[in-house]
Amino acid sequence: MILRVIEFNRRYVNFQLTNFSLECQCKGKRLISQERIQKRNVDTTIIEEKDKIQAIVQHWVRILDIRFGWIQDFDRLVVKYATTFFIFELFCSPSKLFKTFTGHTDIIWSIDYSTLNNGQFIYSGSGDKTVRVWNVETSQQIQPFNGHSNHVYYKTIRFWDIKHNQELQVLNEHTGGVNCIEFSPFNSGRYLCSGSRDNTICLWDIGTYKLLHVFNGHEDTVWCVDISPLQSNNKSDNNIGVIGGNGYTICSGSYDNTIRIWDIETTKQLTVFKGHRYAVRSIKYGANEIGNIGCANTILSGSNDCSVRLWDIRSGQQIQMFNGHKNWVSAVEYSPFVVNNNEIGGNSNVICSGSFDNTIRFWDIRSNKKELYVITRGDDDGIVCLKFLQLHENNNDSGCDINLCYGSGNGPIHIWG
Repeated sequence: MILRVIEFNRRYVNFQLTNFSLECQCKGKRLISQERIQKRNVDTTIIEEKDKIQAIVQHWVRILDIRFGWIQDFDRLVVKYATTFFIFELFCSPSKLFKTFTGHTDIIWSIDYSTLNNGQFIYSGSGDKTVRVWNVETSQQIQPFNGHSNHVYYKTIRFWDIKHNQELQVLNEHTGGVNCIEFSPFNSGRYLCSGSRDNTICLWDIGTYKLLHVFNGHEDTVWCVDISPLQSNNKSDNNIGVIGGNGYTICSGSYDNTIRIWDIETTKQLTVFKGHRYAVRSIKYGANEIGNIGCANTILSGSNDCSVRLWDIRSGQQIQMFNGHKNWVSAVEYSPFVVNNNEIGGNSNVICSGSFDNTIRFWDIRSNKKELYVITRGDDDGIVCLKFLQLHENNNDSGCDINLCYGSGNGPIHIWG
């Protein structure tokens, strides 16, 4: 089987396999349960049965891409057995630099992660004109891909055969450098959108390598794109309300200081978000899955104005603004963590931002007060890109299985946790 890696102007993306290892999930959950049994003296048979149900339902939900809200009893089942929360304090208390990958000699524009044949791999695209594959367990480089005559954000999108280090296909319709790409969360990632310095977003069919549509409207470089989960307006229990067409949209951030939403099916521009004073460098859609508290129907953005902002897709309005960074915000992510919010009397999700001020900051999504936690790195020349992942090998004794991988401005890739 060929694992395809996409290389593009500023980043590359791995074409991830959709197979899911139920055995690994069961094993991981069983270890957690055994620890709880020792601490709480709970009957082992009951715990193991719940673990099995939890793993099965999690697998089922992920594979079938089930949307919540259609059956009330099913929602309760998922909440009871399948929703996984990670307490933020467990990540913060013992966290430290865990691994470093060295080899790149210039800025890391993009990182991604996949699991293949029980191995865990990180992929990176850099200003040194290479894309590299790393073995997470050994921290060693497996394969460099050389093919660009310029930074890995030139005018082309390239597909690679990882095993044989061969270029499979080149997409070259953009007339300016390609800054970003994103695979579709539907149709097994068959569709790809790309944003460029030619001010356009392109939508591609990867099955045929054909250009499907060019979205025009931005007045300057498109620096970041994302493709939505299915957006619901909750108007009816029997009819999933969607924003345009088949419900999937593209979000783009630009050097014209705006964020725009485009309907994939009708190709129309739906919304323009204005508020950032300078270029938008990073955007992410919030997931609508159960357990994501405060994320549904939202977009998170980071900008050269040093702010992180949260936007409501349905109203087109800004919800929150998070201030604290002292330089460009180059990366934003919805984290898998929750934190207790005393003001609202419940839990909130935690968002994360990386900046050229050499800090990674964590924020309560429902509070614009001072950041919850700050990771400071003085020798990285900026935090450029972020990715949360779960490692098979984890030196965190707190019980938190989440690690944070980030790319630096001067070449190294680090894992924190």
